Amino acid sequence: MALRYATTDPFEALPNSRGGVVRSAEAALAEAQLAFVQRVDATAPLLQAARALREAGWLAAHRFANALALASSMAQQADVPHVDGSHTAFGEALDVFRTAVGRHNLRELSCSPSLFAHYQVLSQQVAQHTPGFSVTFEDLALAARPVPPVTLHAQPTNTLAHLRARYERALLPVLRAHQREGAPPPDIHGALDELEACLAEAAGPDPYDFWRLATACARALRASGHTTGDADARHFYARCNLVFADHARGTPLAPRSLVRATLATLWRDFALFGASAEDADQVELLHDYGLTVDWHVAGTQASEALWEAEAAQAEAAAAARTARTRDLGVLTVNAHAYEDFLQTADASIAALSDHARQADNPEKADPGAALQAGDAAYRLGSAACALGLGHVALLADALGLAWRRRAHAGVTTPAVRSHTIVDAPDARSLDHAAEALRAMLHKIAAGVAPADSSAALAALTRAIEQGGAPDGARAGAA
Repeated sequence: MALRYATTDPFEALPNSRGGVVRSAEAALAEAQLAFVQRVDATAPLLQAARALREAGWLAAHRFANALALASSMAQQADVPHVDGSHTAFGEALDVFRTAVGRHNLRELSCSPSLFAHYQVLSQQVAQHTPGFSVTFEDLALAARPVPPVTLHAQPTNTLAHLRARYERALLPVLRAHQREGAPPPDIHGALDELEACLAEAAGPDPYDFWRLATACARALRASGHTTGDADARHFYARCNLVFADHARGTPLAPRSLVRATLATLWRDFALFGASAEDADQVELLHDYGLTVDWHVAGTQASEALWEAEAAQAEAAAAARTARTRDLGVLTVNAHAYEDFLQTADASIAALSDHARQADNPEKADPGAALQAGDAAYRLGSAACALGLGHVALLADALGLAWRRRAHAGVTTPAVRSHTIVDAPDARSLDHAAEALRAMLHKIAAGVAPADSSAALAALTRAIEQGGAPDGARAGAA
């Protein structure tokens, strides 16, 4: 499982030394912090920061800045801040968020549990004045990302009933474990083994089967130590029990809200800490859902930290010698990182364009070629994410997901096709998305900010999320 680092700040991952800087947002946040200290309204500079972050494509950070702006007036109205608590909570959230934006790590801004805890507190303050307002971890982690439909393939009702009975027996000690003082009971590991076994046995052949996703999530939770002591983990296990009931009733699709929560939970630690060789299967599953991770460059935590420190020192030395930067709208990037990105982008967009032209002939569908196209899109998305080009990263990752669905839909094995609802995104949508990416990259190469990818992303999202239930999926087999 992923390595973890000891840090001196409230964050989990390492800062991105080569990442782009949204200077106008950082200046606006500094102005907001000064206003907060002086007990004047900080809403205006927070809205300025939110606009700049939105323009850069840092959408999770944009959501956080908006939450700060909404909570700002409430914090200033707190006459007795130490009693009310909103003034202190707002100040802490603003300070942590300002630090996070300065770390230039887009995956951390999306997936940091520490940052989300502050976001949740802010949202609870807003909810006091806005009935029904609520936020979840996946609202930040998966902001603007498409999520394909996920299936519950038809199985004999007696098989599902037996699995659910086993699952419920194992679930009870897991849910009760957090209520006991001291260490978890010795049988808890056996119960977790049984839960994981039930999830794995329920999985079907569809690459987008919910139980495949749930099994991977359960394994990631255990590997990271998030099980009985983590409220989200207990909630996940309990919701899976309800899905067993839905599955037995013949429901063909897993609840979208649970799919999003499960996917975000699975991605969280990989996004923050990267992946190692033994995580290859889970990384492949994340790729099926349009999510990427960085790979470790070393085998131990000590060697990894040393490599990161040396890389940061080399980058700082290069920056001190040349101090060359490029401005791409609100984003300022290191010139060396910018040139490296353009080389990656040129190769990736050429591959994507070639594959999109070949995809126009369904009779010659090649799953292997579609996987290669998806990998090219993911390389571009990861490079854009590292540079801070949020709009490019989101569209490239969505295109990688579209090609993944194309690859899985090209599988002709009857045993698989009889249970799958993967509909291949049409060649036109793939081509339009590749052209939108090409246009964005041309602007970046010319030193101009890329256009907002919202329209192209929305069109691709519709193509990815389409799908109907397979024949016979609504009724459980006898």
